[in-house]
Amino acid sequence: MIISETKIRVRYGETDQMGFVYYGNYPEYYEVGRTEALRQLGTSYKQLEEEGILMPVINMNVKYIKPGRYDDLLTVKTIVSKVPETRMEFVYEIYNGDGEMINRGETTLIFLSKERNRPVACPRWLKEVFEKHMK
Repeated sequence: MIISETKIRVRYGETDQMGFVYYGNYPEYYEVGRTEALRQLGTSYKQLEEEGILMPVINMNVKYIKPGRYDDLLTVKTIVSKVPETRMEFVYEIYNGDGEMINRGETTLIFLSKERNRPVACPRWLKEVFEKHMK
């Protein structure tokens, strides 16, 4: 299992009239979490795209537990529990500064050939990165 943690400070423009993080911003926090998780493993979305691989989200589940608020320092915990094959699954747990979980989400992404616009298997080199860190 791979667990990555990323800190995000809630900006004023990310809140609604009630002062809560607008619900549509949580998927953006997930994206930051998974982008940073890949970077912490020594790779990046940019590298995948340079290799002709895109990773669109095909499924997302979100559970709102408590509101995030303006200026909160959130911790986005990103979890990958299995080596990707044709798709990649991420779990996200978002905690406020008091350590309370405020949001939980899951996304499933597929590997897509940029050239053919068709699903492909996870590139071997990326699979090896995950296998190395899952041990």
